[in-house]
Amino acid sequence: MARRAVIIGAGITGSLVAWRLARAGWAVTVVEARHVGAGSSSRTAAGIRQQFSTPETVLGMRYAVDFYRRFREEVGGDSVPIVQNGYLFLYALQEDWDAAKYRVEMQQACGLDEVQALELGALVDRFPWVDRHALLGGTFCPTDGFLRPETVYNEAIAAARRLGATVVQNAPVTGVESTNGRIDAVITPKGRFGADLVIDCTNAWSPRLSRVLGATELPITPRKRYLWMCERAGSLSGDTLAAMPLVIAPSGAYCRPENDASLLMGWAHDAPAEPDFAYEDQDRVEEAFFHKSGPDSYGYATWMALAEVLPPIGEFAGITATTAGYYGVTPDHNPFLGFDPAVPNLMRLVGFSGHGAMFGPFTARVAEALADAGRDVASVDVLDGAAELEAFRIGRRYGHGEKLVI
Repeated sequence: MARRAVIIGAGITGSLVAWRLARAGWAVTVVEARHVGAGSSSRTAAGIRQQFSTPETVLGMRYAVDFYRRFREEVGGDSVPIVQNGYLFLYALQEDWDAAKYRVEMQQACGLDEVQALELGALVDRFPWVDRHALLGGTFCPTDGFLRPETVYNEAIAAARRLGATVVQNAPVTGVESTNGRIDAVITPKGRFGADLVIDCTNAWSPRLSRVLGATELPITPRKRYLWMCERAGSLSGDTLAAMPLVIAPSGAYCRPENDASLLMGWAHDAPAEPDFAYEDQDRVEEAFFHKSGPDSYGYATWMALAEVLPPIGEFAGITATTAGYYGVTPDHNPFLGFDPAVPNLMRLVGFSGHGAMFGPFTARVAEALADAGRDVASVDVLDGAAELEAFRIGRRYGHGEKLVI
């Protein structure tokens, strides 16, 4: 009889884990409180990069990029979800630029051969739309880029179904049945689902779910993040916009093309914790962040912060839309990937701090290794090496935090 896995949450993480475990022979049931992609996965900037400051993450994201490039071969569907326009980090302060060049050396040592540190002249030659008077240099990786998230979760859940997985929507978890600390079944309004393994893929919802499951309370803080669409105008051509990398300004404001007519923009702010947010709050836009609130809005400030280093963006016609979603933030901005200390057959894959979409393939690879072992493991094989998992272990010390968070 096949081992039974109940996966809670049907965003990018849950969908890819469901496909991976179904392919490995598990009897998979996915329970989702609303519908596939209802949470943060459908409200993400969906960047994917290998330029991280944690070596384990560099290795994991190299694996993720390779997977997304082979997505049709691995998962199926009609399209590849990754757009490899690259990631460009810009620097204006010497201390930051020196640290960036050091990180590039580390990233190259992790096998990311194509990442480059571009001094000012080379930067302007390659990207003539940056302001040479405002910058010292930039780091660029051409194989980075962004994702089409709806392709990922829709195709992955379809592939899991083809392999025999059951997907139950509008089924929030209301309780569990347990024996000797192990979960025997997950209870929802749509029924009882027996489990040998339960996997929490709820990210920003995980703190409240942990109370239902009797699980360890992990330090995950739900925080709201906003995105804005800005309409192209002025001197920047549609072709140039469509080919732009995802650009991170020295201020932390960032942007990427949505298409040849629209620029997606974002900028993290000092958001309060919202531990009790509702699904509907994902679409609640406070006045200070709403694009129709005028030049005092945070969206307008984001636009101007980008225009300081990307002058053609200052010529754009204006912001046309505002969207919002939640990050599940951890103290060191690294996720938790491992078994719960209090519930031995509960796996936690949560706390991605805004990186869940890009982590998806690596997370699913880790989940398969953990499920096969039935316990935490020290590393997983990815591409040409092994990625150590200590940086993602539940109960770790938060000595090395991920430095590149937007």
